[in-house]
Amino acid sequence: MVQNEPDDAVRRSARTLPETIVERICRLACVAALAVMVVVIGLDILTRSLFNFSFEISDELGGYMLVTICFVSLPVCQINDSFHHVELVQSRLSPRGRALSHVIFDLLSFAFGALLLWQLARFEVSSYRFADRAPTYLATPLWLPQLVMATGAAALCFSLLRTLAADLAVLRALGGGAADDQIAKAANPETPEF
Repeated sequence: MVQNEPDDAVRRSARTLPETIVERICRLACVAALAVMVVVIGLDILTRSLFNFSFEISDELGGYMLVTICFVSLPVCQINDSFHHVELVQSRLSPRGRALSHVIFDLLSFAFGALLLWQLARFEVSSYRFADRAPTYLATPLWLPQLVMATGAAALCFSLLRTLAADLAVLRALGGGAADDQIAKAANPETPEF
């Protein structure tokens, strides 16, 4: 297993793309949301323990910040190749097969991401049109956290398109199946040719 770790690191770093302004803003938004969550929850803990008083907004703001972190971190994770992979299948494929599976997976991911973006945008417009508000002390307009969800999904679609373009470039660079045959022949010289 120790031998596979450098190969895994090389494979992951080969799919890692440089950050654009979109991913950088998303990463900074995640950091800011985490900082806000820590401050609000810490302040609520402090006021409860010292003054037996609560602002009663820490649950609501903490939930909004958690939603922000969940949706806005998606493009950052995509560009850094931080999502789980089925290594059992990927390790058995040829380099071209691996590249082709990445392209297919990127296409499927983009289709689902675009569908998610469409539904979140519809949901957000509906909440804005009907002026939905949270039934809490803050009475937050619900289109605000829903806007963050749609923005995160849009940024994910952007990052998926970048990943798809990079994986298509890898697939084109690998060329046809002749390179795979040469690699397989070099790996197994005793395999008879038909």
